[in-house]
Amino acid sequence: MERLPIIGITMGDPASIGPEISLKALNKKEIYEKCRPIIVGDSSVIEKAKEYTGLNNLKINSISKVSDALFEHGTIDVYDMNLVNVSDLELGKVSSAAGNAAFQYVKKVIELAMNNEIDATVTNALNKEAINVAGHHFSGHTEIYAHYTDTKKYTMMLAHENLRVVHVSTHVSLREACDRCKKERVYEVIKIADEACKKLGIENPKIGVAGLNPHCGENGLFGTEEIDEIIPAIEKAQKENINVEGPIPPDTIFSKARGGWYDIVVAMYHDQGHIPLKLVGFVYNQKEKKWEAVAGVNITLGLPIIRTSVDHGTAFDQAGTGKANELSLINAIDYAITLANNK
Repeated sequence: MERLPIIGITMGDPASIGPEISLKALNKKEIYEKCRPIIVGDSSVIEKAKEYTGLNNLKINSISKVSDALFEHGTIDVYDMNLVNVSDLELGKVSSAAGNAAFQYVKKVIELAMNNEIDATVTNALNKEAINVAGHHFSGHTEIYAHYTDTKKYTMMLAHENLRVVHVSTHVSLREACDRCKKERVYEVIKIADEACKKLGIENPKIGVAGLNPHCGENGLFGTEEIDEIIPAIEKAQKENINVEGPIPPDTIFSKARGGWYDIVVAMYHDQGHIPLKLVGFVYNQKEKKWEAVAGVNITLGLPIIRTSVDHGTAFDQAGTGKANELSLINAIDYAITLANNK
């Protein structure tokens, strides 16, 4: 019988939609047909989430080691960190207690993966303000993973259906992002993108590299980063037989990728890559005033372990309503399974 990968899923900020969408995702039998999931979080918070989701049929198996997990549909295995007093927890609010808990869940899931107790990690959203108020000064999951795995060269990939994007820089100011557009970093991200696609089963990925400036600088008229930094990086990668081209004007490259022209796009900064992906992955029904889809996956590339994530925030405004959409978490679990199976 084929061994199903063990997927560690952080609960996210306890005051967020993370507990709710975790329950909703693991209520689906098909998840257990593809992997063995375990939530890293607080059992008491998951028990509370059963009330406002109406999923009282689910049982909670509270454990302190992975070997005690049952991995049975209908029973949620929770690696119980016991960090939150649920009676004091205020849903939808930033707090140092919730921020610390969310941070500790991430540290634990990294530890479990580094010790080979689980095959891949999936993260629910944490609140950056909350973790910093709690004294953990990181700008997000990506940086936490890099720190605790001692990884120097890494990048973020976003994915939705056939659209995949990696970033030269992420959580820095736009002004600093321009300064970080350097030949060696662009080349590094091209290589990471090539390796990531191959791990996803794409044998000869075609990579498109976005320009930084409008119209890719118009031969230096609107900026010289393309000439000085991006083109030399592309040429270096091409000499290594990487199937890459560019720079491509940022206002057209994503339409080309969506149409199958490229398997992955190298974006120069956070919003250049995030906006087009969320435009296709996030669907809001104006008439019914609700989100019909919140899809997409965030993957950290270059790590010694697998990390995928939901591609949305804590959604404090929806916490405790029972209306949160679990699709992005399901997508993230599916990506983690694919990567674990292709190790």
